[in-house]
Amino acid sequence: MSDTVIRVENLSKKYVLGHQKEGSSSYKSLGESMSNGAKSLGKKVLKPGIKKDFNPSSQEFWALKDVSFEIKQGDRVGFIGRNGAGKSTLLKVLSRITEPTSGSIRIKGRVASLLEVGTGFHPELTGRENIFLNGAILGMSKVEIQRKFDEIVAFAEIEKFLDTPVKRYSSGMYVRLAFAVAAHLEPDILIVDEVLAVGDAHFQKKCLGKLEDVGKQGRTVLFVSHNLAVLQTLCNRGIFLKQGSVFADDSASEGVSIYLKSLEQSASKNLLQRTDRRGKGQVRLAQVDVSPGEDYSSTILATGRPARFVFHVTSIIPGMSCNFSLYDQHGQPVTNFNSATNSQEDLNIPELGMKLICEIGELLLVPGRYRMNVAITTNGELQDHVEAAAILEVEQGQLRGRPVAIGTGYGSVCIPHRWSLAG
Repeated sequence: MSDTVIRVENLSKKYVLGHQKEGSSSYKSLGESMSNGAKSLGKKVLKPGIKKDFNPSSQEFWALKDVSFEIKQGDRVGFIGRNGAGKSTLLKVLSRITEPTSGSIRIKGRVASLLEVGTGFHPELTGRENIFLNGAILGMSKVEIQRKFDEIVAFAEIEKFLDTPVKRYSSGMYVRLAFAVAAHLEPDILIVDEVLAVGDAHFQKKCLGKLEDVGKQGRTVLFVSHNLAVLQTLCNRGIFLKQGSVFADDSASEGVSIYLKSLEQSASKNLLQRTDRRGKGQVRLAQVDVSPGEDYSSTILATGRPARFVFHVTSIIPGMSCNFSLYDQHGQPVTNFNSATNSQEDLNIPELGMKLICEIGELLLVPGRYRMNVAITTNGELQDHVEAAAILEVEQGQLRGRPVAIGTGYGSVCIPHRWSLAG
């Protein structure tokens, strides 16, 4: 008997994106809706067999295109890719939440999914009732659920709220219970999306430990996370999705490496020509300039020296802020800078023009290569988000007179310090 538990062949998923016609309102009265429905029905009755007219206000979007792969029992597979690559759509199709447009899926065994806060629970039922409901959906008997019940409640840490309707739970409580149910009711295949990021650090650590235990028990885990270090630790295989198709299928470490190289290639493109971005788009990131400051002739950053980041934008809107994060060569987040977090040292310069500037007096990064993701927001609303907006090369330097070693493998940040030695 084959040990293949999931076989996906030529899987595709299409969405039709609607665009509002100019001058029309998004609101329709009940009468208008009924009238339009009657007209549509009349056309079908009077003109049977006639194809539907092309609607210029709609557009096809293929979230998945001809995806094929096999997953063996006990595989721990991490799905890698940018936002919009099709990862979440694929997991929804595999979980039978969304129907594919074409292609086939064969799954052997019970599947438990944790994809979004709210998926799989009935809001009016209590935590206790939802545990039994989810177990029944998985095909478990009442005796099996009762055997695991105390363990689920203890893991989720919701004893006091067990008989409270889950609609009154916080998002953190909801995720704790949902994960505990999904992981403890012994599914053959466990599917987990980025939803674990909702929980606190303590619970995330518990979840990752439980996922490792599930994998060691020979059960199959499908996992999506933007934390590439965690993904490499948990998974033995990585499937890199790019624009809805499988770009690479290899070990987790090799899949992450291929993904990071593709991000670096994107960083060399004109930012305004990049289509792999998110946000409303009222403000867009146009260019990022990186330099060690005006007092240095070199254009390369170095440990211990100043650093200057200039973010050119297409317009300035009140309440606008810039948030950027740096990632090391392994995809691990290193540090974050957010202009919305105010400091007494911040400056307001009316004549600055359409740019935002972040200056660092002393760069504390160890020598190496770093990737920058940038987000522009206005009053908390995302306007533009660009992954790999720039690649930083940091040369070896000195931190307050102390040489900083290259490639020690003990982290990406050096901290100013002083030793007191005997003799």
